[in-house]
Amino acid sequence: MMNTRQELITLGISCLLLAAATGSPAQSQQFSTSESKFTALATFNGTNGANPQPSADLIQGADGNLYGTTYGGGAYNSGTVFQMTPAGALNTFYSFCTQANCTDGTNPVAGLVLGTDGNFYGVTEFGGANFSGTAFQLTPTGTLTTLYSFCSQTNCVDGENPLATLIQASDGNFYGTTELGGAGTACNFGGGCGTVFKITPSGTLTVLYNFNGTDGSLPDGALIQGSDGDYYGTTYLGGANNGGTVFQMTPAGTLATLHNFGGSDGARPAAGLVQAKDGNFYATTSEGGAKGYGTVFRITPGGTLTTLHSFNRTGGSYPISGLIQATDGNLYGTTAEGANGYGTIFGITPRGRFTTLYRFNSTDGFGNSGLVQANNGTFYGTTYPASSANDGTVFGWR
Repeated sequence: MMNTRQELITLGISCLLLAAATGSPAQSQQFSTSESKFTALATFNGTNGANPQPSADLIQGADGNLYGTTYGGGAYNSGTVFQMTPAGALNTFYSFCTQANCTDGTNPVAGLVLGTDGNFYGVTEFGGANFSGTAFQLTPTGTLTTLYSFCSQTNCVDGENPLATLIQASDGNFYGTTELGGAGTACNFGGGCGTVFKITPSGTLTVLYNFNGTDGSLPDGALIQGSDGDYYGTTYLGGANNGGTVFQMTPAGTLATLHNFGGSDGARPAAGLVQAKDGNFYATTSEGGAKGYGTVFRITPGGTLTTLHSFNRTGGSYPISGLIQATDGNLYGTTAEGANGYGTIFGITPRGRFTTLYRFNSTDGFGNSGLVQANNGTFYGTTYPASSANDGTVFGWR
């Protein structure tokens, strides 16, 4: 099956571009750009990886190094897992399609999660036994084990094409979503509307929920386990207005729609939620809002949504990656486009005070990934290539 929503976002927005934290409010601090410093740390060249994706946020490992994925490049041009020191020394950790017929998976859109056992876990969009994606385990020494090949069941009722980063829940199992497949009503691209699944560290998969369109479709953002033990997430499309949803799901798989996006309040959330120290959830929509260029919103566990910021091109537009809460109590994220056409890094307080902190340029690339704040205080992220000069970069900013 061809790439769907992710292809539309990555390629569609790239063409558009070429054509044209948290805690209580008392804890947040004012933003300062006077001492901010942006550093391009590593450059992808195809051989060592290419085209890191918006949902492939970096993580910091127990060894202090940063780990991430690229959609393409590597030894077989099917994507990689890479390791990078905080100073920028990059090592290709694994090249996908190493195994015959790419049974180890190809083209990871999502990032990695570090399991409590010290191994890394992730998903690939394609490849595997049925070329519908995989879930995998990768040891700290680079040995990969395919835990599950999606579309192993008739009509892909077990889901296909996972795009979102896995999370490890308090029960020790991993939870994620598939963009398509499942036993729900066919929608959008002719297949199922996507699933929420649970997979054990040994590879036993259980589908917990099948989307049917009216309750959302294309659940592309990563899940989060809330402080109440339930799971929260977003769908890119579907819902009452076909503008996407925010949902809550119990561990047993009972789903409730918390919000249906309608346009003025945002549309098409491409990333998941982050729960702040105040107990509320924060996220972005890639479109909609007052100007149509996306929003930052807050939503309570009960479903009350507040639009904190509507993007307007000048300070950035089309945020397609998630937010993080930094040690200063504020929220930080990136946009795929800005006044200069190449995206931004921004900060926003829980009350909605917004600041554009950095504007990418043709040398930097498109700022399409989410951020991670390492234990040295620096924010790290990746860019999508803005020209044929490179295949993307990894940057540091503080």
